[in-house]
Amino acid sequence: MAATATGLCEFIDASPSPFHVCASVAERLRAAGYTEVAETDRWPALPGRYFTVRAGSLIAWDGAATDPGAPFRVVGAHTDSPNLRVKQRPDREVAGWHLVALEPYGGAWLNSWLDRDLGVSGRLSVRSAGSSISQHLVRIDEPILRVPQLAIHLAADRAAVALDAQRHLNAVWGAGGPARDFLRHVSERAGVDRADVLGFDLMTHDLAPATVTGVDQQFVSAPRLDNQASCYAGLEALLAARPGRYLPVLVLFDHEEVGSTSDHGAQSDLLRTVLERITLAAGGDREDFLRRLTASTMASADMAHATHPNYPDRHEPGHPIAVNAGPVLKVQPNLRYATDGRTAATFALACDQAGVALQRYEHRADLPCGSTIGPMSAAGTGIPTVDVGAAQLAMHSARELMGASDVAAYAAALTAFLAPQ
Repeated sequence: MAATATGLCEFIDASPSPFHVCASVAERLRAAGYTEVAETDRWPALPGRYFTVRAGSLIAWDGAATDPGAPFRVVGAHTDSPNLRVKQRPDREVAGWHLVALEPYGGAWLNSWLDRDLGVSGRLSVRSAGSSISQHLVRIDEPILRVPQLAIHLAADRAAVALDAQRHLNAVWGAGGPARDFLRHVSERAGVDRADVLGFDLMTHDLAPATVTGVDQQFVSAPRLDNQASCYAGLEALLAARPGRYLPVLVLFDHEEVGSTSDHGAQSDLLRTVLERITLAAGGDREDFLRRLTASTMASADMAHATHPNYPDRHEPGHPIAVNAGPVLKVQPNLRYATDGRTAATFALACDQAGVALQRYEHRADLPCGSTIGPMSAAGTGIPTVDVGAAQLAMHSARELMGASDVAAYAAALTAFLAPQ
């Protein structure tokens, strides 16, 4: 299926948490003939299409018709997005209101989360037979939580109400009556016994569905475009790529929004270990693996800033970025992005082969620049890397905006990158 704005909306609606992103991608991969392999198992020596999942991260590769010594072409993205997450002891009661204690994850634009109907998603770690622990996905797509804004009449300064992350982000979910047990409610909805829940990773999500908007349906309005739009485009690229000189790989990391320092973030050994095991399973040795890395290239796919019409002064004057105008090549000389001249040329060639326009982004020199998985993945693997994305507005808001036609163009460019002609 070719990438479409509608397809992206369906993907986002099905994927309210990093764990659900992996489940959505895994479902599509299985339908396309990919086989899941566990990291604890011995991997098959036969060429084929495989994927593996580590918590909220996933790696897939197509080795079915590729020389086992071929260099890798890697598209990397991240599964997590800024949001409000549930604290370990969530139940609070204040002034007769029953609250669920929340805290920000990543650089969430906090005001955008107020006065929204919020659901809950994530996973529960549950006691199973004996001493084993199983993981249960949970998703409550009902408006059970809401973080209310302060009435303007009670604000000391009506121009701006500063939000305190500790005091002002707890969600209302009831009033009056006996005390409530939020985890019991979530456990019951997941079909597990509350007493068997030994741990959890729960977060809120905006319940308004992703949609194609604009008078001419020019835009996609959705939560989590950063960075599920890249996950979707990368998946479509992997499924569309026709391997030849390179072995196509898709890696989706969790925890980018908080620095990637985890057992399955971009600073972990996940990507390098999987690439080495692909080589070893095919009969190669460590020397073969290191040679493959040297000739490989990675595209770090993360969303890019479109020039904001209400704040054009916040952008580099010489690098305007428009929606529906093609993928964005991101350059930052102090290595907040991993792009250099070599890798920029590689992606420019991919766009040319895909027949899509290419935009080039630089951040204002007097404003702090965000980063991506690109620099840390490049440093951890030694693979030359280019940072790319699709243009959007309202990055890190609870709801974001991108160009509808950019979805297909983004996927087409990544397809050409994975399998150049």
